[in-house]
Amino acid sequence: MSIAFLLNGTPVRIEGEAPTRTLLDWLREERGLTGTKEACCEGDCGACTVMVTDEGGSKALNACILFLPQLHGKAVRTIEGVSGPKGEMHPVQAAMVAHHGSQCGFCTPGFVVSMAVAHLNGARDHDDQLAGNLCRCTGYAPIVRAAEAAAGEAVPDWMKADRDVLASFAAGEAGAFRPQDSGALAEWYLANPDAVLVAGATDVGLWVTKQLREFPVAFLSGVEDLKGIEVRGGSLHVGACVTISALREAVKDRLPSFAELLRRYASVQVRNAATIGGNIANGSPIGDGPPALIALGATLHLRRGDEMRSMPLEDFFLDYRKQDRRPGEFVAGVSFPESAPALRCYKISKRFDQDISAVCGCFNVTVTDGVVTSARIAFGGMAGVPKRAIRAETALIGRDWTEATMDAAAEAMAGDFTPLSDMRASAAYRMLTAQNLLRRYFHDLNGVPVSVLEVAR
Repeated sequence: MSIAFLLNGTPVRIEGEAPTRTLLDWLREERGLTGTKEACCEGDCGACTVMVTDEGGSKALNACILFLPQLHGKAVRTIEGVSGPKGEMHPVQAAMVAHHGSQCGFCTPGFVVSMAVAHLNGARDHDDQLAGNLCRCTGYAPIVRAAEAAAGEAVPDWMKADRDVLASFAAGEAGAFRPQDSGALAEWYLANPDAVLVAGATDVGLWVTKQLREFPVAFLSGVEDLKGIEVRGGSLHVGACVTISALREAVKDRLPSFAELLRRYASVQVRNAATIGGNIANGSPIGDGPPALIALGATLHLRRGDEMRSMPLEDFFLDYRKQDRRPGEFVAGVSFPESAPALRCYKISKRFDQDISAVCGCFNVTVTDGVVTSARIAFGGMAGVPKRAIRAETALIGRDWTEATMDAAAEAMAGDFTPLSDMRASAAYRMLTAQNLLRRYFHDLNGVPVSVLEVAR
């Protein structure tokens, strides 16, 4: 296997490494770049944050769940490369010193890299940009003040150089299987149906770091024709390899409630890597993407060899971690309406940021002249699969849009689900919360502030 990329501005080529070796391990063990810290090894704390640049721009990513073949033809900048070639401090580094943004210091390199990427990209939503970096010491206030102080400073030349160098960087072909289009992927996967398809590795990475598993793999980062977002006849057609970050950008004006849900999908680092196709194909009952897409009436597109087929997304999920997907068949994309004014998505979790849903409820109800004429309601966390609340929908359709109707639909919802108790919530809590989210939706559509970010004393 041969992998080539830029590391802190210098070309490197790696031969013979296992395809599932992580960038974090390689940096620390082979290059002695120990500023990139090892902590959670699951993409949750941000101590291992690095900057990765390709033709699409620069992103913050978690090195602990980033496999080396995913970097082929790209540029990596670690904390050691954030400062200048002559030791010049980056503006965010100087601001961290001036505002006392570091105490024990373990988290500091990851924070600085996240801040430097945000600074490069002109991002000023500092709370969101830093939500994927964990600090136990500072309470975040001095770190956020440092980010604010550095925001107006000029971007150093060395931070802008990687894209220019990449334009003339000849990486060659990667040794690990890395198809360049969906046709090559379909041909290979049909012959290797037991292999694992890796797009962002935000889930598969943990199979390696936590479970120490080994498996045949294909990397999808080069499949450009699965990265597109197109508007066709009032629908958005989204390729399976579109990242959560790119999807959020595409729907933020069209489907703002869906975009707000995606804002709370893990962290910037994870959203920059995770794909909507992986989120669907993973089949998790608590994945945040499927409930919103089901509420929108999304259609899933699958490919096996040269054969394409489509189905309503809700039909894809058969049972816990079991989908209607044949050997050698993969998720190619998903399509859904580009506009749904009544769509609302509510995520309930123990932490506001960087947490897994206990319950995720998505509602899309049409009211005409005070009467409910259509309803699509979908939940995550209430069953072994993302699932519609059919009985609740039936109790709404044809009824007046009133609180009494909501109460009747909430009571009917008890027949839709038999939730489980686990570390995130009890079955009783989940059911009561799901019913109350329906009532919340009623007030939301009637113009009452319902978000904890909106309600004030």
